[in-house]
Amino acid sequence: MVEINFINHSCFKIKGKEVSLIVDPYDPEQTGYKMPKLDCDILLTTHEHFDHNYKDAISGYKLLIDGAGEYEVGGVFIQGIEVFHDNENGAKRGKSTLYVIEIDDFTIMHCGDLGHELSKETLEHIPDIDVLLIPVGGTYTIDAEAAAKIISSIEPGFVVPMHYQTSEVTKLSKDLAKLDKFLDEMGVDVGMKKQNTLKLSNRSDIPEETEVVIL
Repeated sequence: MVEINFINHSCFKIKGKEVSLIVDPYDPEQTGYKMPKLDCDILLTTHEHFDHNYKDAISGYKLLIDGAGEYEVGGVFIQGIEVFHDNENGAKRGKSTLYVIEIDDFTIMHCGDLGHELSKETLEHIPDIDVLLIPVGGTYTIDAEAAAKIISSIEPGFVVPMHYQTSEVTKLSKDLAKLDKFLDEMGVDVGMKKQNTLKLSNRSDIPEETEVVIL
């Protein structure tokens, strides 16, 4: 079984049978979000901004991955693909990394602070995606409309939105769009309930048509 837990902002813990990963831990003081102490085997950061690279909150990891390349640890295969943090080839905010994670027969993609639609060349390097973790809040990343276009081009099983304004309205999230905008763009009921965890036991758990899940 693979379990995907949303910590907050863009941070997730992904737990497989033998290996656990955490992606993009954030600095609680600078973001305004509480950051629990967590442990994992593999730590991934998509770029060096305070809301994605707070390593001090994470313990126990044997490997740190912080950029493009191919990595394999304990039967988990990770592909880091270089992208930009804006739609001007990095001129405003530099580069970021999206990660394709193959763990226990499932493929998960974390988009990091993706700032643009994906090129045909990038899409050619992306396999079939079971779970897509994608920013939707705009301002610093793609917005709801661009996210919907990317989702359409990838056609994942599940989509989990991230990097949007929350009810806490912290000093960071106040500049981001609310989740409702993305749900409306996707034609999803804005009143849909959140799940604590997305659990995947076998391939039959993956829907044929894309479903939005809020964690």
